[in-house]
Amino acid sequence: MLDVKPNIVLKYFPNLSDKQIAQFSQLFDLYSFWNAQINVISRKDIEELYERHVLHSLGIAKVCNFKAGESVLDVGTGGGFPGIPLAILFPETDFYLVDSIGKKIKVVKEVASALGLENLRGDHLRAEQIKEKFNFVVSRAVTRLGEFYPWIQGKFKKDSLNAIPNGILYLKGGDLAEEIKESKLKAELYPLSAYFEEDFFETKYVVYVPQ
Repeated sequence: MLDVKPNIVLKYFPNLSDKQIAQFSQLFDLYSFWNAQINVISRKDIEELYERHVLHSLGIAKVCNFKAGESVLDVGTGGGFPGIPLAILFPETDFYLVDSIGKKIKVVKEVASALGLENLRGDHLRAEQIKEKFNFVVSRAVTRLGEFYPWIQGKFKKDSLNAIPNGILYLKGGDLAEEIKESKLKAELYPLSAYFEEDFFETKYVVYVPQ
């Protein structure tokens, strides 16, 4: 069994509690186990779990510090990214993870249960089926922004508790100028290379769309 540790997470988030460090440390074994049964991460990527999946997810936390009592919807979460790492980091914020593929949500529920994450729910749903409202919607490159927005339109709470207004925090890579223009949305780009020095993050962004 490979011994892969979350040192890269601690490098950028040094003030974690012992409980959070323990939870992040469990992720490699949990995802190795479940990924062997239900492929939620590229098999060749599993050794890079902490950089390419966990830290990438936590890029959202460099842009927005979620508050106690806020609710966050993760659309098309796959195996739980970015929702699970964010739920570990923000234990007083409520996270709702949905995916249209049931076996992926099974992995989310199993990992969350093993970690003892009480602030996270997962459901096998499409975003359009959700009736609740949230402070923020997060996602990791499920589709083009212009296609994504109609799925979650109208799913935002009116009252904002945060330093930035309620909205979308979307992890995306590459040249986004055309995609943002096509979406006709007012978007702000935060390059992850401003926060993380590894090469992987050179072309990665958090796209913030306020509501």
